[in-house]
Amino acid sequence: MSIDSTWLRCPNCFLDLAEVDGRVFGCAAGHRYDRAKQGYLTLLPPKAPRTVGDDREMLQARSALLDGGAYARIAAAITDAVVEQHTLGGRSALRIADLGCGTGHYSTVLSQAVPEADFLLADRSPDAVRMSLRALPSATGVVLDLWRPLPLRDGVVDVALNVFAPRNGVEFARVLDSSGLLIVVVPTTAHLQELRLTGALLDVPAGKSDRVAEQLSESGLVLRSTTSVEYTFSADAATRNLLANMGPSAHHGDSLSSTDARAVEPVDVTVSVEVLSFEHSTAVPA
Repeated sequence: MSIDSTWLRCPNCFLDLAEVDGRVFGCAAGHRYDRAKQGYLTLLPPKAPRTVGDDREMLQARSALLDGGAYARIAAAITDAVVEQHTLGGRSALRIADLGCGTGHYSTVLSQAVPEADFLLADRSPDAVRMSLRALPSATGVVLDLWRPLPLRDGVVDVALNVFAPRNGVEFARVLDSSGLLIVVVPTTAHLQELRLTGALLDVPAGKSDRVAEQLSESGLVLRSTTSVEYTFSADAATRNLLANMGPSAHHGDSLSSTDARAVEPVDVTVSVEVLSFEHSTAVPA
């Protein structure tokens, strides 16, 4: 595992970061950051909140579900959008930043379709970055806070992924290349509705994708295309338990008490998301 510092800037002063020695990275102002033994850098701004993001149990549940193929069609839709961007842009090697990488599943799938791409795996959770780097060890891993100014250089990203993760429109627009692509995945009200009806999951507000598009437009990112992905799959009790414990609902223990996870019979569960592709409002035509 190695760190490609050409992605990075100092979270304190915003000067470019460079390798000082094999395990230390720093900027011209003298700020220094040690590379963890697992291969990632922690680049949090001063006085960053003490949140840690997804915990290990949530990530393990998500990894088990994703590795089982339950969201394979979502990964395929993301891959199609990136491959199209690669073809239209004519770039020899894309720089892909997974902002809120979680387990690294979607970047790992993407790496098989565009093996020449360079990846940045970023999350607030150190456990998530560690897990992602185990799946994609050639990537650069960074622990950061998506809500704050990102420790990434201006225009350094060709494709940014934001899958079920927080969105920072101003910063996404800043780090995205002038002809780059931002891919955002958001659930619809039908997503996992069978589990929501039991109280096992938090509700999804109606019109979420419209609000996301409106919010990002305020940062100069315009919606280029929308791909709807909706299907059902048969989920046994163990799978339903993974679904309930892999996301934000895992932090709401009371809501899980009414889950049907004890039911033996499989249940058809709906997967329903929208894959939104954004570009700069002044994007240069391919």
